[in-house]
Amino acid sequence: MNDLVLHLDNIQKNFGGLKALSDVNLQVEEGTTHAIIGPNGAGKSTLLNVCIGRLKPDAGHVTFDGQELTGRKPHEIAQMGVARVFQTPEIFPEMSLLENVMLPAFSKRDGAFNMNAHKLLSRQSEIRAEAEHILEDVGLQEQITQEAGSLSRGDKRRLELGMCLILRPRLLLLDEPTAGMSRHDTNRTIDLLKKIKSRGMTKVIIEHDMHVVFSLADKVSVLARGQIIAGGTPEEVREDPKVKEAYLGGAH
Repeated sequence: MNDLVLHLDNIQKNFGGLKALSDVNLQVEEGTTHAIIGPNGAGKSTLLNVCIGRLKPDAGHVTFDGQELTGRKPHEIAQMGVARVFQTPEIFPEMSLLENVMLPAFSKRDGAFNMNAHKLLSRQSEIRAEAEHILEDVGLQEQITQEAGSLSRGDKRRLELGMCLILRPRLLLLDEPTAGMSRHDTNRTIDLLKKIKSRGMTKVIIEHDMHVVFSLADKVSVLARGQIIAGGTPEEVREDPKVKEAYLGGAH
């Protein structure tokens, strides 16, 4: 068994009388791709928001690489090496693709968030070269000077992924990374995420597209009504009767 990178211990989150998450336990091993699937309203995005500090759990603990995340602010968690790609791309539409990818590096270098202008200017050439390489990785090198707001939805999602990659995270959380994409773009994204995995980066993916899940995931956890109802390899989960009833509708 690999070392645990992310550990959720009995996480609970309520919104008024609604139990969004109830006693959720999750273990993510280093270097793996762990998918979280489940029907709409199951609590998947809430779970990721707890992990990155956007929401504070009502009970339970989140640890990353043995360090407590519960109660930390989002920028502190990002500084520790956790990045998230959101369901709706969060980009700077009036800036170029290159500027979008370079910007996160301007606020994180040398393991600390700061805006030391002299240091950043001295490293601008290095950051630009890295951003150009990342844009090539995500297949956007031909649009490097284009305004980000003019991109298609699929390209915006790849751009946001590039903005995360320049932070060199140890753990990447992806919320529906292929939503709204054509099959061609989805397959390109699958190939990109496989390339990232080959570099040893740990990923947690929320995804409805079972083609994506079964192409990428080493482990799958199934969330329904705020609880983990099943988990295991993609093959084990696909054959689990509880999963077929709650999510896959009885289909293989």
